Amino acid sequence: MSKYLFVVQGEGRGHLTQAISLFEILTAAGHEVVSVMVGMEDNRNLPTFFTDKINAPINTFAAPSLVYGQTKAVKVWDTIKTHLLKLSKYRKSVQYLAEEVNTHRPDVIVNFYDIICGLYAQFHRPNIPVVCVGHQYLLLHNQFVSLPDKKIDRFLLNLNTHLTSLNSTKKLALSFVEMPEDNANHIVVTPPLLREEVKALKPTTRPYFLAYITHHKLAEDIINWHAEHRNVEVHCFWNNREFANEWQCHENLTFHQVNADKFLNMMQNCAGLVCTAGFESVCEAMYLGKPIMMVPVPNHIEQQINALDGERAGAGIADTTFNFSRFIEYLPQHKSISETFQAWQAQTASIFLHTLEEVTKKEIEIYTFRRTTQLARYFRRSLGSSL
Repeated sequence: MSKYLFVVQGEGRGHLTQAISLFEILTAAGHEVVSVMVGMEDNRNLPTFFTDKINAPINTFAAPSLVYGQTKAVKVWDTIKTHLLKLSKYRKSVQYLAEEVNTHRPDVIVNFYDIICGLYAQFHRPNIPVVCVGHQYLLLHNQFVSLPDKKIDRFLLNLNTHLTSLNSTKKLALSFVEMPEDNANHIVVTPPLLREEVKALKPTTRPYFLAYITHHKLAEDIINWHAEHRNVEVHCFWNNREFANEWQCHENLTFHQVNADKFLNMMQNCAGLVCTAGFESVCEAMYLGKPIMMVPVPNHIEQQINALDGERAGAGIADTTFNFSRFIEYLPQHKSISETFQAWQAQTASIFLHTLEEVTKKEIEIYTFRRTTQLARYFRRSLGSSL
C-alpha cells in the first residue's frame, strides 16, 4: 500500500470537499494519507466539515487567494499586485512544504490546485510523482471549448493553472461529462469527486429555493430581489461572520453560515439551486437531479467558464444576476440529467485508484516548463535562489 501527501487550496469549499472524497477512496482501498497541507490566506480557520472528516495530520500555510476589496467582483490586478508583494512569505511556504515532504516521505503528492505545491515541484524537483487534481485542468485539454472572448482573463487563468501543475506527473481533470484523455498534456479526464454523504441522500422537492454565494457582498442582490417577491421561500448559505449562524433577513428569506451537513440536507429537498457557479456545488445538485441557475461572481473568469460548461452539460441555466424570476420561468422546461451524471460519477473511484496506483509503479515522463524558458527564469529571480 502507498503513502500519500495532500496539498489543498483552501479558498472556498470545493477543493476541500474533493480532498475529503479522495481521502475516503484511498483509505478504503488500504492506502494511507500521511499529511494534509492546506494553503490559506491570513491563517483563517479551517471549516469543521473538513477537520472532522480527515483522519490525518493537518497543517496550514500561507498561499495566494482572490482579492475582492469592497466590491462584489474579483479584482484581478489587485490580486496580482497583492501577491507579488508577498513573495517572501510564499517562499517560506514552499520551504515548509519541502520539510513536510522530507519528514513524511510519501510515495505520491496529490495537489488540489495549489500554486505553492507547483512552485515546490518546480524548484525542489522531488523524485516522487506529483499528481494534480481539479476541474481547472480541463481548461488545458486540447478538446475543451472555452469562452470565445476575455482572452486576457483566460490567459491569466491558464497561466495560474500551469503554475499549479509545474513538474507534475499527471493532471486529473474533473469534468461534468466524459471526455477522452489528452495524452500530449498528460491529462486524464475524471468524474467529479463527491462525498459519500451526497450519494446517500434521497432527494425530494419542497417549495423553497436554496442559494449558495462564495462572497457575502453578493447577498445584496438576493435581498433586493426578494424584497419584491416576499412569497418565495429562499435559504441562502454565505460566509459573513458578522451575523449569527441563522439570520432571517425578512419573512421567507433566511441566511445560514456555511455548514456542509446542513447545506446538503437542504439541497436534498429544495426545488432548485441558485449558486455562484462553483464546480462542486453544481456537481452535487446535478447528482441529486436539482435544476440549477449559475451566477458567476463578477470578473471571475473561472466561474464564467464553469457556467458555460454547466449549461452545455444540461445542469440548468446561467445568468449574470440573482434573478430568481428567470429561474422560476425556466423550471418547467428543465430535464434532469441525474441518471447520466450518476453513471459517470460511479466511475470515480476506479479511475482515481488506477491512475494513482499506476504512477507509483513505473516512471512517467514529467510534464513541466523547460528550465531554460523565460517563465522559469522569471520565477527563479522572483522567488530567490534559496528555493
